[in-house]
Amino acid sequence: MTNSQFRVRELDGTDLSEWLRLRLLLWDESSEDDHKSEMVDIIDHRETQFVAVAETNSGKLCGFLEASIRSHVEDCETENVGYLEGWFVEEDYRRHGVGRELVKLAELWAKSRGCTEMASDAEINNSVSIVAHNKLGYAETSRLVHLRKELI
Repeated sequence: MTNSQFRVRELDGTDLSEWLRLRLLLWDESSEDDHKSEMVDIIDHRETQFVAVAETNSGKLCGFLEASIRSHVEDCETENVGYLEGWFVEEDYRRHGVGRELVKLAELWAKSRGCTEMASDAEINNSVSIVAHNKLGYAETSRLVHLRKELI
């Protein structure tokens, strides 16, 4: 697959079912209703929320990225930081530049909103995501371990 075999663009109204399908693949622990509620919230807050999609020549979506502007992000030096909230490319389309183009579009969106920094996160055991972020110039700034104890 080459860049000419897909295009990255902002989400539009015809993409909702495919966006939902991809969200369910990335965040499979959430219910469809929870996803739909979050999607409505994102669409209702376009000034601080952004969704990019990767579309194949056949019209199928093969990836998406959700970004936001957060007022504060740990380890960042400025306010109003662009943030990669979720980023997913279907396995068959990985390692062909799809993810890179999604991130590039999100970064351009954040810059157009006055952001000078972009941030993200990844689960500590998600080495694929960490490597992908590193390849795009994102540097690890810290690690956080969440701990829990049930009180009986």
